[in-house]
Amino acid sequence: MTRLPVDGDPIAALRAVAFYYERERADTYRVKAYRTAADRLAELSADEVASRAAAGTLTDLKGVGKKTAGVVAEVVATGTSSAVEELAAKHEAPVAGGIELRSALRGDCHTHSTWSDGGSDILEMARTARDLGHAWMVLTDHSQNLTVANGLSPARRREQFAVIDEVNAELAPFRLLRGIEVDILEDGSIDAPDDLLAELDLVVASVHSKLRAPSEEMTARMVCGVSNPYVDVLGHCTGRLVTGGRGTRPPSTFDAEAVFEACLENGVAVEINSRPERLDPPRTLLRQAVEAGCEFVVDTDAHAPGQLDWQPYGCERAEECEVPVEKIVNTRSVDDLLAWRSRL
Repeated sequence: MTRLPVDGDPIAALRAVAFYYERERADTYRVKAYRTAADRLAELSADEVASRAAAGTLTDLKGVGKKTAGVVAEVVATGTSSAVEELAAKHEAPVAGGIELRSALRGDCHTHSTWSDGGSDILEMARTARDLGHAWMVLTDHSQNLTVANGLSPARRREQFAVIDEVNAELAPFRLLRGIEVDILEDGSIDAPDDLLAELDLVVASVHSKLRAPSEEMTARMVCGVSNPYVDVLGHCTGRLVTGGRGTRPPSTFDAEAVFEACLENGVAVEINSRPERLDPPRTLLRQAVEAGCEFVVDTDAHAPGQLDWQPYGCERAEECEVPVEKIVNTRSVDDLLAWRSRL
């Protein structure tokens, strides 16, 4: 695993601690403490942070506690932090196998920010993807139908484009791409207008509701969804949950042969979702998609920076199911990705 750089920056150290906690799926409150402190100190000048660290007054600031202040003071005094070093050593090994495939991945096609239901801002998500070795990342905040996830209206999505441009200017040659995760609605339509979809670099389409619908209905819904000419990726196709704080949920049922054939016919990649609570599709369906000749993406569906390092979970399953590397879209350069998407 690539260590996140700290380089004597106390705010970077706080964010690194939060990253490692996210990576290991620690309790949210622990992560939030370090991200809140980092955001608060980012409002101050470096000189003020240093003077407060020397004077022992960091904890006078709202959102900065004893432990976070201790990390900051240590970095100001020594240029590093024992907390960061210990966590980095603990997290030196990948979270799962699939290392050879992970080294071939150039980017991540499914990520979220605070604009919808993510935990960090766009710049931090993109910077972390870059620091993990990616050349590009697609930002796919939710579309308007998923109100529970603060889905973006077309107007808000277009406001986001300006932020993406700013991030690209700061992080070049790393590229952050304009994306979206749209809902496949009950009638198979997509909850975003064509004129917006045409402005995006990549579209992930997922089913988020009525997951226990009869197989025939779900099949028709998914086939219609992936037949939309703007859809590029079928996200977490069964919607299952196998572990985690939200409990478990069985996979939806559908005619996999028909759905994967529709993906193949329409040039839509099947997502290998790396989130530990999803690991979707199940191995049996993943092997069926391989046999059908589908293309794939190995995505994190990350909602926080530390989750961007979860790709090995998906890579391990891809290797187990003998997914051909040449069929994995995110092994490609950003130009080749965009050329693949330009089939429209």
